[in-house]
Amino acid sequence: MRALHADRSKMIKVLIAEDMPALLKKYQRLLEKDGELEVVAAVQNGYEAVMKTVLCQPDVILMDIEMETRTAGLDAASQILSQYPQVKIIILTSYEDDDNVFQAFKLGVSDYVLKNSGQEELITCVKDAYYGRSPIRPVIAEKIRREFQRVKQSEDSFLYNLMLVTQLTQTEIDILDLLRQGYERPEICAMRCVEMTTLKRHIHNILKKFDLDSMAEVVKRVNDLKIYDYLHNVKNMDLKDAK
Repeated sequence: MRALHADRSKMIKVLIAEDMPALLKKYQRLLEKDGELEVVAAVQNGYEAVMKTVLCQPDVILMDIEMETRTAGLDAASQILSQYPQVKIIILTSYEDDDNVFQAFKLGVSDYVLKNSGQEELITCVKDAYYGRSPIRPVIAEKIRREFQRVKQSEDSFLYNLMLVTQLTQTEIDILDLLRQGYERPEICAMRCVEMTTLKRHIHNILKKFDLDSMAEVVKRVNDLKIYDYLHNVKNMDLKDAK
């Protein structure tokens, strides 16, 4: 039972959209066991999800993909994010449908979770989305790689370079992010408290993975294709703060 004196102003407000009443009640029950979460609305279709978002201003939405139509959740997510881009949407799905999941990420959702996930995974997913601490999870990176395999492997294609970024370590992702923002190497060493030799090793690894000769080429490519804009918006990644 939720603590009687919980400070609701500091709680994470969650909206759940799921067309199966039993599952809807299950998610609500599981989430409300956590003292940081408050379920502000529970709805059964995409239209209600949009309306309740306007009225309740949730921080995070758990959104089923298939409700009144096969793409009702995606349609609702698109409408919500166009008006409330700060809302974090997590897609609920009963199976790993790569097409729908990838389409959801292109719309700007923060994550996805299978409907049969346990309480701990569900709560962790909600909190990670809210606090912006979700790097590219391995399962999501794998889906990006699968999608990449379906398109022409052109060096200047968006998906090709997105796939290359998913192959970087988190440290390499952070360093590339700082370089593309214009920070000089000595500044990056100071910011990350590392020796220049360590930074050079990471840069060498980045160049090897991109198969390029200079970081200027890498930076130009990721900036021209807006790779990091995609990662920030679609995956809600705050790469500058990731450790």
